[in-house]
Amino acid sequence: METPLFEAKAVQRHLRKAPRKVRLVADAVRGERVDRALTKLSFLNKSSAVDVAKVIKSASANIRDKFEEERLDNDLLFIKEIFVDEGVTLKRIQPAPQGRAHRINKRSCHITVVVAKREEETVTEE
Repeated sequence: METPLFEAKAVQRHLRKAPRKVRLVADAVRGERVDRALTKLSFLNKSSAVDVAKVIKSASANIRDKFEEERLDNDLLFIKEIFVDEGVTLKRIQPAPQGRAHRINKRSCHITVVVAKREEETVTEE
């Protein structure tokens, strides 16, 4: 039988922030270990850093729940995938001079995080 693949995911849907702004934060922690990513996000001066950290914590809790018999600390886990998709856009209008109206797009996004256990690297001597 195949060995289990140690990974879990978490999704935050309909976050009322523009995906372009959240992607800046997601790009900063892509591929990092979970403990380093959370430390980096705590010092990042972006409002969406709190939301991305929340999803990362949720994904790491999901992997612990999924594999209870395995000891999985944050230093053993890494962010395998993190991406931000565009959600629904609320269309509003702003009254403008001479009876016109300007459109305001209130964007939202979906954050998806997949965490996995770092595989032990075997050292091969050549």
